[in-house]
Amino acid sequence: MDNEREERAVWLKHHGHNCCQSVIKALTEDDAAISDVEREVLHRAGAGFRTGMGGMEATCGALCGAVMVAGLKLPDTVVAGKVAKQMHERFVEISGASICKILKSRRPDGRFVCDCDDCVRHGVRVFGEIL
Repeated sequence: MDNEREERAVWLKHHGHNCCQSVIKALTEDDAAISDVEREVLHRAGAGFRTGMGGMEATCGALCGAVMVAGLKLPDTVVAGKVAKQMHERFVEISGASICKILKSRRPDGRFVCDCDDCVRHGVRVFGEIL
């Protein structure tokens, strides 16, 4: 199921949603515990987390989206903070960084450290692994 969710998030990214919104939507669209109002609020809140919060200088939107959904699902802010730290560490481990500018930098062979599609996959993956 998580691989399907990862690919659903990538599809959403290519169909009008930014990285953050794609992860949010993929993680919440079939969750009966999350209301339509909560989904809409998260989606709208995720609008500003594109391209590293507007200029590639900050945290990847895909990771931000995963952390936002985790915060909604967890019982309190202390737990949410600990989970966010774990998600960040795991995201860096599999993506190579968490800052958009670094993720979009080129390796000596010309490839990105981690392209957006993979960042979106990784956002969904770390959510699934840690929650």
